[in-house]
Amino acid sequence: MSQSADPVTSFAGAKVMITGGLGFIGSNLALRLVEQGAEVLVVDSLVPDYGGNLANIAGFAERLRVNIADLRDRHALRVLVPGQDFIFNLAGQIGHLDSMKDPFTDLDINVVAQLGLLETCRALNPTARIIYASTRQFYGRPDRLPVDEAHPLRPVDVNGINKMAGEAYHTLYHQVYGLPIVSLRLTNTYGPRMRIRDARQTFVGIWLRRALEDGVFEVWGGEQCRDLCFVDDAVDAFIAAAATPAATGHVYNIGGPPPVSLSELAELVVALAGAGRFEQKSFPEERKRIDIGDYWADDARFRAATGWAPRVDLREGLRRSLDYYRAHLSAYL
Repeated sequence: MSQSADPVTSFAGAKVMITGGLGFIGSNLALRLVEQGAEVLVVDSLVPDYGGNLANIAGFAERLRVNIADLRDRHALRVLVPGQDFIFNLAGQIGHLDSMKDPFTDLDINVVAQLGLLETCRALNPTARIIYASTRQFYGRPDRLPVDEAHPLRPVDVNGINKMAGEAYHTLYHQVYGLPIVSLRLTNTYGPRMRIRDARQTFVGIWLRRALEDGVFEVWGGEQCRDLCFVDDAVDAFIAAAATPAATGHVYNIGGPPPVSLSELAELVVALAGAGRFEQKSFPEERKRIDIGDYWADDARFRAATGWAPRVDLREGLRRSLDYYRAHLSAYL
């Protein structure tokens, strides 16, 4: 398949594998690629508490293939990887507290399994274009804002260290073996299909749930400023990275609209939901130790390389998210 720089037409007839494809971003990406005519294989372990949910593909499940497999299973990888044109690698453990409580499982998922996937690609499908879901988390507490790709890397938790190692392996396998790889360091991503049962993946999810239930959610601190990227814009970024050959071998920040303080974000959630309330509290000690304070991304390099830019502002993204969960709340509890 030829790789065009046009993300609208790049994927018709392409064979695409999405690891973590029953999760939040992976399922939204799967839907978009199915709509563009790709032959999509969704791979997910459905490990409890890691975000995979069959409800995420309701309405379009018959238009793709699903394989319940764990990236730690090297035999499964040898079956799944051959023949793929694109591999969107979104599988991972992203819970920061989970990584501190169980660092070895985080290591297995975010490092060992990633190395297994890369080794399988090197041996059986070295031309598959790989887009890796990395994170801004390993920048740690910023020295300067906005944070660009040259900022020092100082992870504040086990998850950040392991995700940094996972990205480093992807970069190494491009440099040494020539695998066509792009890494995207995502900021806080939110929107339909994210986990809202708890705050394991994102604090925004539990805030939306509590507001829709006319309940109370907690805001720790509140003065911290963050940028948030609506999931449709994150999907656009993955597609742009895959469809732009010149992006190969690079690591890019992905940001969102202008940053907002967490207290302002909480006020907006309550106002748009027309229900719920929040309480500002001091950080729990276990969270305070790993909080990074203010963060927002400088993603100018990616915009220049691909033409990508976020299109959904915060108010619109929250409104769409609330509308989705009003209609599908029971499937996410």
